[in-house]
Amino acid sequence: NVVLLGIIYVRKMEFLSLPPEIHCFSELLDCSDGDEEEILVCGEDFELNPFDGLPYSSRYYKLLKEREELPVWKEKQTFLENLLHNQIVIVSGDAKTGKSSQIPQWCAEYCLSVRYQHGVVVCTQVHKQTAVWLALRVADEMDVNVGHEVGYFIPFESCCTTETILRYCTDDMLQREMMSTPLLSYYGVIILDDVHERTVATDALLALLKDVLLSRPELRLVILTAPHMSSKLQQYYGSIPFIRVESKHHAEVVYSCSIQKDPFLSALRLLFEIHHTKEKGDIVVFLACEQEIEKAHQMIRQEQPNLNPDLGELIPVPLYPTKQDLILKSHQDKQKSCKQYRRKVLLTTSFGESLIWIKNVTFVIDAGVERRKVYNPRIRADSVITQPISKSQAEMHKQILGMSSSGKIFCLYPEEFTYKEMKPHLPAKIQESNLTSMVLFLKRMNIAGFGHCDFISRPAPESLMQALEDLDYLAALDNDGNLSEFGIIMSEFPLDPQLSKSVLASCEFECVNEMLTIAAMVTAPNCFLHAPPGTEEIALTCWRKFSHPAGDHFTLINVFNAFKEASANSTSQYYSAEKWCRDYFLSSSALRMAEIIRAELVEIMKRIELPISEPDFGSKENILNIKKSLLSGYFMHIARDVDGSGNYLMLTHRQVAQLHPFSSYCNSRRIPEWVLFHEFSISEDNSIRVVSEISPDLFVELVPQYYFSNLPPSESKDILQGMINHLSPASAMKEEQKTNDDKGNEQFPQTPTEQRCLIQ
Repeated sequence: NVVLLGIIYVRKMEFLSLPPEIHCFSELLDCSDGDEEEILVCGEDFELNPFDGLPYSSRYYKLLKEREELPVWKEKQTFLENLLHNQIVIVSGDAKTGKSSQIPQWCAEYCLSVRYQHGVVVCTQVHKQTAVWLALRVADEMDVNVGHEVGYFIPFESCCTTETILRYCTDDMLQREMMSTPLLSYYGVIILDDVHERTVATDALLALLKDVLLSRPELRLVILTAPHMSSKLQQYYGSIPFIRVESKHHAEVVYSCSIQKDPFLSALRLLFEIHHTKEKGDIVVFLACEQEIEKAHQMIRQEQPNLNPDLGELIPVPLYPTKQDLILKSHQDKQKSCKQYRRKVLLTTSFGESLIWIKNVTFVIDAGVERRKVYNPRIRADSVITQPISKSQAEMHKQILGMSSSGKIFCLYPEEFTYKEMKPHLPAKIQESNLTSMVLFLKRMNIAGFGHCDFISRPAPESLMQALEDLDYLAALDNDGNLSEFGIIMSEFPLDPQLSKSVLASCEFECVNEMLTIAAMVTAPNCFLHAPPGTEEIALTCWRKFSHPAGDHFTLINVFNAFKEASANSTSQYYSAEKWCRDYFLSSSALRMAEIIRAELVEIMKRIELPISEPDFGSKENILNIKKSLLSGYFMHIARDVDGSGNYLMLTHRQVAQLHPFSSYCNSRRIPEWVLFHEFSISEDNSIRVVSEISPDLFVELVPQYYFSNLPPSESKDILQGMINHLSPASAMKEEQKTNDDKGNEQFPQTPTEQRCLIQ
């Protein structure tokens, strides 16, 4: 017995070795009672866990009772029988029925029964937060260790070993794994969860796995989806088993009498009204976008001192679908020291439904609108549109309360609006996204023997052509349209292809160290926090200390280096670095993520034996080389100030944009004429983000001539053409003649060799 208790103690210590933010994240949202584990030992009469050979704890039996009450549990035997006799099984069910946590455990039992001779279990998730939480939850239910028998791997973070039998991961990570192991031979069961979200990666996996299943008859594919998607999947895969998990919903639905002029403010007013009624229970609020989540979070915290303390405390918990911003430490510390009633308010969007795991949600407020990005391949930019949610989304919002009979759902739109204005379903993201990264991946898979991809929804031909054209400009394709050696190296990096190109170009321009920092900072979430009302000028003064005259990319290097220095000089790195970030209105979680991303990129550089230059940030030559590296990848992201007042006209189209307020140029009030930008989206303010000044002569030296000749006519193009003619009239005439002869395979202008990236 002493030995067994010692084993459990080791288990506890292994869990405590996880990052502290993971503990806060799990404890705050899971709302478990925190009972200590105990071993049930009565002489020799105890049951052993087949996954690790240790006795079950008392907590296992407590959680088992909760699991048996889930709607999905009654389908266990049916599911296992279908899994035994069929390659593909579809499980369709409402939200909060237990699909995502229970079915992977049953698949692990199936693999155990055949002694893992065909492999282990992997379960994909759309959001990385969901993958982490499910791994923690399922390990608890299986009474095993996180990182051993159950684990997760998400972008730039892995918590798995060779002994892991059940892995949760994001869909894009499993897609990347196919590049090195096309048949996914390590897995015996592959589970695709939340297929109804229709992400680009999930749709690509659905198509590619059809070929994998033909090559591996022993492989099992389990698809978890919402009811509205099941018929489409059955048509796609043919006659396959289908299991429907139903849950009876008893919650009261309250519709608004009319369309709200401002759904955001209406949702916040209703939130405070519910709080004043003294009815207990946590609240979920569905807002239009992540900017509204952040704004609501600030407004709730500002209003907190004005609320009646007898009502308890409101704890706003922002859940961002597109980033993992674990900011819950302060909330958890307060919760441990405060005994009064505390009501959590989960703020998310329609795409964050799978992030909600709190059990005692009593109220749901649905604003009924969403703001989403739709990619336009003609102008190579996203358009931000605000529109009503779909009918399927509205139905899923109503399922958040599960089987609760006392909850209420407040829909801030009339009931008839559901039938008249809402679309049945949202389009697949593969039809509305930039497909350059996906096409690069498919080109890489073509090398592995997959010659076609039968998508469940065909992407727009125009988007595919634009993606192929961009890869051609980036020298990722050869003359036959196949992936070039340069393109193969680009595909090794978990980055946007343009950013991968810039990183590789920095090898020749000897600024790899700085370019890796830039790549990490633009890939991580935005590090600049929205300053609370009244502190905007203080925040600008703080950020001005990091400003670099060369532009925002260089400012990001200053921020990262200052964060590293603050961390190194502190006695307690986690807390002191966090305090330093608060003082400078910076996101500590974003900067920690940038550290992780940069370390991963360094490992990739070492693995494929690419050189890493010594740091030389600040020298004139280094600044020029960084700009050359950026231009090698982002020559399609160039804009010119046409009137001297900050109105930038895109070189590739006629859209006009302004500098984003976070730009260091806005802080310094200096407006450069020619700029390279990292991101642009068409919205209410049409802003370009992460901007650095470039010289037009540097652009004409590095731009592929084939790309330049295809630019639409404009005053900016005439200026650049004049510079080309002035620098080398004979070369310009020669290039023009080549273009007229339809010899468009020439990738670069005839500039001296030492001025170009040799790796091209």
